Amino acid sequence: MEMDFFATAAKGVEEVLAAEIERLGVSDVTQEKGGVRFKGGMRDCYRANLWLRTAHRVLVTVAEFACETPQQLYDGVRSISWQQYLTPDLTLAVSCNLRDSKITHSGFAALKAKDAIVDSLRDSCGRRPNVDSRTPDLQVNLHLVRNYCTVSLDSSGSSLDKRGYRLDRKEAPLRESLAAAIIDLSGWDGGVPLVDPMCGSGTIPVEAALKASRRAPGLTRADFGFQRWKSFDPEAWSAVLKEAQEQVCETLAVQILGSDLSVTALEVARRNVDRAGVGNLVSFSRAGIGEGVPPVSPGILLCNPPYGVRLGEEEPLKILYKKLGDTLKKSYQGYTAFVLSGNPQLASCIGLKPSRRIVLFNGPIECRLLKYEIY
Repeated sequence: MEMDFFATAAKGVEEVLAAEIERLGVSDVTQEKGGVRFKGGMRDCYRANLWLRTAHRVLVTVAEFACETPQQLYDGVRSISWQQYLTPDLTLAVSCNLRDSKITHSGFAALKAKDAIVDSLRDSCGRRPNVDSRTPDLQVNLHLVRNYCTVSLDSSGSSLDKRGYRLDRKEAPLRESLAAAIIDLSGWDGGVPLVDPMCGSGTIPVEAALKASRRAPGLTRADFGFQRWKSFDPEAWSAVLKEAQEQVCETLAVQILGSDLSVTALEVARRNVDRAGVGNLVSFSRAGIGEGVPPVSPGILLCNPPYGVRLGEEEPLKILYKKLGDTLKKSYQGYTAFVLSGNPQLASCIGLKPSRRIVLFNGPIECRLLKYEIY
């Protein structure tokens, strides 16, 4: 049975995600603000959750209706045949995103929808399901915009950027999905060396190794939301997993290198690559900017230097950014460098003119992915 899906993503990543979804071979792929719509069956849903590197969640649309009042919301949600998704023995949670609507409180809307669902189950089964806001068997999502409500089921469970390999979360880390998007936007396909000279906990090198080795990012996760659904098909899921495992490459023809001054960060990075199953594909070294010898060109350099969000951090960071620019000119001829910066003043200290600026959001911070061709 063909269903409607919506894969959510960070602002600015929609085009990259749409291309990823098209590569999965599904139909009717449409880019929208905050994500991508597509059509398919449950096996496509399983593959999307397993393979999408830049998505946050895969939502399954179950109903859409006009909604101006709490009663219309209750009636619209209650009219859905919840017994095909839920039993009284499964747990439930409802979340709501809303804007520009007559119903103005997301918590109230979620509560009203929850009441409609449990009342429907009680009428059809004689018992009502329990609510579990932390790890529900069925996560229901309401999207209420301009008095129009879309009701979806969250097939992912925890956000897809939580791959399962990064247990030690360093301060202000780069989300795995954004790191994957940066790698895609750089055009790197595993054909030339990739260097991250400020690798921190190693997210960019890990995501690069996962991509180059054709390893589905979801292979390191413990589970997905759809595995707890009433309709879950274990045989179809096993086939999707087997297909993914058979595509993995155990060796790469090029180097992926990460370096950092922090010994602690590098220890975390090494644990992360091992948990991701790519420990043999990435090399880490302790080095500051300008230290160490890069692989021969051509190559790609990617990095996410600090943005200086706290008071008094900017001045010392200006020196770091200037050093980065000097190092690019001196040691990385023939490379293409991509720097994600959330601070235009600091980025100007690199002292090179970017050939391209791409707007991306690292959480709430508006950033620019700056491309530099080093001749």
